[in-house]
Amino acid sequence: MRLYRDPDNPGRLAFDEGFYRRIAAETGRRRQVLHHVVPIRSGYAWPLRAGQVVRLVAVEGPQVCDLNLWNLDNPRERFWAARSRQIQGAHVTALDRLWSCLPYLRPMITFTNDTISTEPTAAGGRCHDLLGTRCDPYLYKLLDDRDFDVTCHNNLTRAIAPFHLTELDVHDVLNVFQVTGLDPVHEIYFMEPSPARKGDFLEFFAEIDLLCAISTCPSGDLSQWGWGEDGSDPLAACRPIGVEVYELDGELLEGWRRPESPRVKSVYSA
Repeated sequence: MRLYRDPDNPGRLAFDEGFYRRIAAETGRRRQVLHHVVPIRSGYAWPLRAGQVVRLVAVEGPQVCDLNLWNLDNPRERFWAARSRQIQGAHVTALDRLWSCLPYLRPMITFTNDTISTEPTAAGGRCHDLLGTRCDPYLYKLLDDRDFDVTCHNNLTRAIAPFHLTELDVHDVLNVFQVTGLDPVHEIYFMEPSPARKGDFLEFFAEIDLLCAISTCPSGDLSQWGWGEDGSDPLAACRPIGVEVYELDGELLEGWRRPESPRVKSVYSA
């Protein structure tokens, strides 16, 4: 069974790509309703209504940020990195989608614009990563018995607490502006410094009402991943991320409908 979206043969995964191209192109038909700059090494969560557009902006230069998504009214429905990776690929860009977990399995967002190059690096890395996940304090404790709370898991947990969610609700992320790949010999995960320049952005359209959260990664642009060979703090490599939310002209949304989940027989019946 083919799990990925083949642009030449999309089958049941086909959608109106022209609709999303128009959203990206006709920026004069939108109104900004939120602008927030997320400081370095912190998290931020915000509600997003279906039909709105978000831009995540590298406001001062390269910086990785971790993105989590939930259904605003039902947080059991949340972004599923593994299935999104199977359908879209290990890295995403414009016209890719992020899908929700079972039993919902529907697109939560569709990417409309991306200013980062989709060409692979010399090592084969690509940007906007679905291969890895967030940094977390449990791994630091496991590896070197260090109590360390400067992680994306901590940032996301704190950001969603006002929405009555806990760290049990934080899940695998999309690593925005992060370049990664797999070593072709050993299939070992590698990371490269973020290529984002000041003003670069990744933009997406909300297919359903969402709670969004991001963390500005404490390792910044990953040019000093691992806190330096001498244990030095990569603070100078950390930069803020801008969050911009836009309301679209109603005419742009004509013909669009919120996606529905597949209807199946009960999984409990024989």
